Amino acid sequence: MNALFDKFRPLRSRRLRILFCLAAGLSFAAPTSAEVLKIVINDTIHPITDEYIGRGIKQAQQDGAKALLIEINTPGGMLDSTRSIVEKLVASPVPVIVYVTPSGSRAGSAGMFILEAGDVAAMAPGTNAGAAHPVGASGEKLNDVMNTKVENDTAALMRSIALKRGRNVDLAESTVRESKSFTEQEALSKNLVDYVASSEQDLFQQMRGKKIKRFDGTTFTLDLVGEPVRQLDMTLKLRLLALLMNPNISFALLGIGIFAIYAEINNPGTVLPGTVGLICIVLAGFALNLLPISYAAVALILTAFVLFALEAKIASHGVLGIGGVVALTLGGLFLVDGPIPEMRVHLSTALAISLPLGAITVFLMTIALKARAGKHISGAEGLVGEIGTAQSALTPGGKVFVHGEIWDAIASSNVLEGSPVAVKRVNGLRLEVDGVKEA
Repeated sequence: MNALFDKFRPLRSRRLRILFCLAAGLSFAAPTSAEVLKIVINDTIHPITDEYIGRGIKQAQQDGAKALLIEINTPGGMLDSTRSIVEKLVASPVPVIVYVTPSGSRAGSAGMFILEAGDVAAMAPGTNAGAAHPVGASGEKLNDVMNTKVENDTAALMRSIALKRGRNVDLAESTVRESKSFTEQEALSKNLVDYVASSEQDLFQQMRGKKIKRFDGTTFTLDLVGEPVRQLDMTLKLRLLALLMNPNISFALLGIGIFAIYAEINNPGTVLPGTVGLICIVLAGFALNLLPISYAAVALILTAFVLFALEAKIASHGVLGIGGVVALTLGGLFLVDGPIPEMRVHLSTALAISLPLGAITVFLMTIALKARAGKHISGAEGLVGEIGTAQSALTPGGKVFVHGEIWDAIASSNVLEGSPVAVKRVNGLRLEVDGVKEA
């Protein structure tokens, strides 16, 4: 019996080793401890921000994170994107902490809605939040009827969020109806936010053992002290799209594209300017498709392009080029109907694109006009008006020396040999000349 046991011992040992390795692999595959997933919003609120926050919530759920921490610093942004973000936050299966940080940051306008939508709302010292009154697409005050509709709609959204989160409903609504804004201490004392914390760990320490009210009314406690915080950065795609969502970048790409296409028109067959121009215009068009744009401004920009093209073909002495500069500048300024200044094209950007393009156009046309005015006529036509010498007596036909060559010529009257003559016309290989009286 012992001999039989010894025979199977190696086989049993191998099986034990395999089982041990599998158990070790599973232990390494499973997370050893929970974590806090963090995303950072330091931009205006637009569709890319919405996608980034949605990705953060999904990733936190997949990773089994204890909470999602959103650090925010924003002047505001688009209302449609804000509503979509709020929907994601209130439906998040993972608790969401919205933290206005670092010092000097703000949660303005749309940021106020996001702050109130978090399970936990916190601010760092030296921050502020509020001023959430709706404005027109380009920042103007809405007319009375439309203002009432939009104001009531956004105020109802703010009331709903604050009520479900157990915060000061009336004061939250005043940020919409009266554009009120609050410092971090004012927001804390008036129950608009839950904590004022100087750092993430300070915030986690203050939250320890405190009850958190979720949007469905349930309450729980969250202990995050000592938990690792892992930042979820934007993907390369989202970073590029967020860059394109800057109206100044989009308009710059559009201007570069227009200039490159203009260069291709004036130098057909170059290929490279046309290729670069097409790519820039497509990228600008993609970004502008996601932004609130004014079609009147698009018409102005197209008008500028037409004027620049005409300047290259018509001698307008720069009038069309200057008109193109004005049209392109105005089109740039009015291109994006952003609700806040940060979501509009700056005057400096509009001028930086339109002035060089107009200046180059006028400069090139000036050179072309000078070349056109000083051009030389070659060939036989260039002989008309030239002064030559009769090589023989013209009675009326004979030989003349003109422009370094001897020509057959016929004169309107007899001309003595050696007398000066002026070319009137070129008739094939014969010149028609007149005698010139010597002074």
